[in-house]
Amino acid sequence: MVNPWVALEPGADPAERAGAIRRAHDAFTTGRAGGQAGAPAGGRRPGPPGPSVRPVVADSWRRSARARVSPDGTAPVELSDDDLDAYRAEHPLARVMPLFRDLMGTFAMDGEHLLAVCDAQGRLLWVEGHTAARRRADRMNFVPGAAWSESAVGTNAPGTAVAVDRPVQVFAAEHFNRTVHTWTCAAAPVHDPHSGRLLGAVDITGGDRLAHPHSLAFVQAVARAAESQLALLGPAPGASRTASPAVELRALGLDEAQLTAGGRTLRLSRRHSELMVLLACHPEGMTGDELLVALYEDEHTTPVTLRAELSRLRRALGDGLLRSRPYRLTAPVTADFDTVLRHLAAGTPAAAVAAYRGPLLPSSRAPAVLRLRDRVDGQLRAALLARRDPELLGAWTGSPWGAEDLEAWAALAAVLPQGSPRAPLVLQRVRELDAEQSGFPVR
Repeated sequence: MVNPWVALEPGADPAERAGAIRRAHDAFTTGRAGGQAGAPAGGRRPGPPGPSVRPVVADSWRRSARARVSPDGTAPVELSDDDLDAYRAEHPLARVMPLFRDLMGTFAMDGEHLLAVCDAQGRLLWVEGHTAARRRADRMNFVPGAAWSESAVGTNAPGTAVAVDRPVQVFAAEHFNRTVHTWTCAAAPVHDPHSGRLLGAVDITGGDRLAHPHSLAFVQAVARAAESQLALLGPAPGASRTASPAVELRALGLDEAQLTAGGRTLRLSRRHSELMVLLACHPEGMTGDELLVALYEDEHTTPVTLRAELSRLRRALGDGLLRSRPYRLTAPVTADFDTVLRHLAAGTPAAAVAAYRGPLLPSSRAPAVLRLRDRVDGQLRAALLARRDPELLGAWTGSPWGAEDLEAWAALAAVLPQGSPRAPLVLQRVRELDAEQSGFPVR
């Protein structure tokens, strides 16, 4: 079976394959193929990626288009100089950079390739390797401190690897950005061996010679070696002495989240609630620009407004809980919405239902909160419909957030035991909701 994460099938002609993908890329980004899969910058409607494009790449192109990434844009540099040095020094992957250099440094130099390491947000932390390759990479801002997430520059191996949390190879015009079409790269995510948290990805970038299954297997092996090394190293020196107390965040069913830390409980403002939810989801930190996009529907909101909110939040939290450059929390956060997702990932929907207290920050219109709310509700609802457990479906339809869910009511009606005293009431509710949604009166 062909590995879908590898760019070229055995025996494929690289030049022929690159040409087919380039034509598909042009059709997708200009809309010549018809259809609509989002809208990249410039307002053009992309068509379907076409049969020549691997599913993993096609999905990434669609995400890039929905994020309005320009196929001709440039990666923004978010961290530089002292900010970059400080962030790298604190990052968990700094502890395995010697390992990355030992395992990949010679390979990168001899093959005129680059070794790159990014954080969980797709920011490049280290880019090392052959001098000529580095000069070429500099021209497209493939440099330390630059944002190479999918939402910043579209499909690329390190950005896509952290987006899908899988090792992936990206070849030539499979890159969403045209300036990267002469490159091939392979990247694998690296996780904290103790918590399982995504830390970032390790990447090898170069020319067409990397379009081979061996390069993907290589970075996978390096990533596993790094995780093993982190397990042997244990917690960072002094971490247990300096870490802040754990933080608990309740945001399900509440417009104003409740935060408990250091023996005190705070009720946060609505904007501070949104900020805490986002920072809890991004333990590696977020830049000011990322927070602006995540929080504000109005594109004209200024960084000054955001900085003022963050200053007020820092004063409310106290005890050095919030740091900047990038903005991040200094203590682990236990969030109720994450508890629901973890129960679902573990295959225990009953526990997820018990932990669910309603939609996440129901009144919030922050774009990133809306997406997270839809993710939590959608995964929980899908799990209940798939499990077809009458008690769980009954709990969902009996709640304010499930009372209007026709599909859940119909599923409940289908699984109730024959002769159940609840059946007539459930069937009546199905008819009422069906009539309301179809516009026909109940008979």
